[in-house]
Amino acid sequence: MRVALIHYWLVGMRGGEKVLEQLCRLFPEADIFTHVIDRDRIDDTILRHRIATTSIARLPFAKRHYTKYLGFMPRALEELDLTPYDLVISSESGPAKGVVVKPTATHICYCHSPMRYLWDHYHSYKRELGPVGRVVFGRVAHSMRQWDVSTAARVDRFVANSSFVAERIARYYRRDADIVHPPVDIGRFAPQAGAPDDYYLFVSELVGYKRADLAIEAFRNTPRRLIVVGDGAERKALEKRVSPNIELRGRVPADQLAGLYARCRALIFPGEEDFGLVPVEAMASGRPIVAYRSGGAIDSVVEDVTGLFFDHQTVASLTDALERFEARQAKFDPDAIVRHAHQFSEQAFRDKFAAIVSDELDRRGHAYAR
Repeated sequence: MRVALIHYWLVGMRGGEKVLEQLCRLFPEADIFTHVIDRDRIDDTILRHRIATTSIARLPFAKRHYTKYLGFMPRALEELDLTPYDLVISSESGPAKGVVVKPTATHICYCHSPMRYLWDHYHSYKRELGPVGRVVFGRVAHSMRQWDVSTAARVDRFVANSSFVAERIARYYRRDADIVHPPVDIGRFAPQAGAPDDYYLFVSELVGYKRADLAIEAFRNTPRRLIVVGDGAERKALEKRVSPNIELRGRVPADQLAGLYARCRALIFPGEEDFGLVPVEAMASGRPIVAYRSGGAIDSVVEDVTGLFFDHQTVASLTDALERFEARQAKFDPDAIVRHAHQFSEQAFRDKFAAIVSDELDRRGHAYAR
């Protein structure tokens, strides 16, 4: 059985690419199709596969400015000749699922998120553009939404990375979805013996919806210490708001990040994420989470076992959660937190996804040996 993996673009190793990496381990002979690729930023597990790009890669400066060609991506996907393939797995966050497969092929879509800039984050993205950009993006987004909805019918089975994303698939595409949480390299993290150090930790790219601003405002000019790890467009603005108890570390090496996780009092997670790998990494380090009660955190954090929730993205709500956490901090068991994190391991992802593929192929009358 010939297998094709369709991934929106390969320009770094973030959460979506980590999923693709595990799909490559499941299907070592699969071919990969993507709009653009920067081979210098992609891991060897993916690069060992045959990788073909769409016509987008031939456009000027596509490797850097691929998002500006969003309106050309539907046709580029439909131009791909996938007739040799019996199983097609699309990895969807940017345009990927809109490929045309032969009638006897099985198409499974692993959806990290329906395209945010077309749907729930549309107005936020549009506000960040200039006057001309807003006009162009508005017209492109309108036609892209129609294409995005219509191509959902080309998928035989959807798999979502969280219940939050499954709800959005149901809302926008009117389709049900299985849930397989994305893989986390649990082995990179471990708890430390003894009491944690006296600081809280925030880890994220510094962009608006991650809500670093909320974390900083809740800690500013308080006795609590906060370390912020990450970089991004909002860093300069955030630097103007920090007080002496808040430290912006920027990006740190992987080994330093593991140490910061293991020694913090708790991880602060104030944004709404599709899933969110960072809380799982912190839990694999034995540390509890103080999270906004929305998005993927609802799937990964167990209240009063691996962390606490706050209900509103306000300073008052987050501060109340911190006070509740400090009143019961000693009750959180690092060993129990680590055990919980292991259900999100890479092996768990492969096992669950392989079972869904096998079930779907069996339903459609195809044989598949795992």
